[in-house]
Amino acid sequence: MKEVHLHLVSDATGDTLEQVAKAALAQFPDIKTIKHYWPMIRTARHMERLIPEFEEKPGIVMFTLVNQDIEDVLIKACDEKNWPYISVLHSIIRELGHHLGQKSIARPGLQHIMNDEYFERIDAMQYTLMHDDGQCLEGLKEADIILVGISRTSKTPTCIYLANKGMKTANVPIVPNQPLPAEMDNLDGKFVVGLINSVDRLVQIRRNRLLSLKENKETTYVEEDSIKKEVQQAQRLISSRGWPVINVTRRSIEETAGAIMKLKYRFDDEKAKKDGG
Repeated sequence: MKEVHLHLVSDATGDTLEQVAKAALAQFPDIKTIKHYWPMIRTARHMERLIPEFEEKPGIVMFTLVNQDIEDVLIKACDEKNWPYISVLHSIIRELGHHLGQKSIARPGLQHIMNDEYFERIDAMQYTLMHDDGQCLEGLKEADIILVGISRTSKTPTCIYLANKGMKTANVPIVPNQPLPAEMDNLDGKFVVGLINSVDRLVQIRRNRLLSLKENKETTYVEEDSIKKEVQQAQRLISSRGWPVINVTRRSIEETAGAIMKLKYRFDDEKAKKDGG
């Protein structure tokens, strides 16, 4: 397996750069990447002082730098040392500026400013944590999204992901042979989505869950026939309410959240047309 050193250089936290690098590297599974992080570089002099450390483990340099002086120092060093380099934001900012007819203000870290959007995410996270797994049912009417599903259908992590996007998300478990809470009957105009998983996958996940808890007792929680009935009952219940359903079996949390948001946009559009009509 080929081994490559990757230097990730940023004048802010480096979160954006890390996510871009992670997504890109996933396309090269046969490459072993050793990452070196260089965040919060705020002056050209700071950049100059770090160059000798790059020389110890030379490799590919990726950067998100909006300050031209810092970028000039890094690119000059890369050219002199023959290090390949990739500017993640430069071409995007340049093209945006061209189409918008404006010049960027070249200030790092603006995406982390504590503006209204930031505080909306904090509120959404607090709401979601309070309304996890059927808690505080009286507050469901305040939710942007409500997820329902049987145990081990990724309801909680999906809710947390959506909350980080600013969506107040609650989840309510579907319990075998029990009706949904009465509060679920009075949600006119609320967006509700059902999550399901394959029987095989549920058996595997639930068995691993019990092993992690060091629970060895026989239980219908992991029996294939019982899980099959549980899934069928959940599907019938979700269908009877007219809620959309998403099968999470082969989806990551991000993919599930993306599918939910697509459905929500459609739901909101239809609701707006109805209200307008």
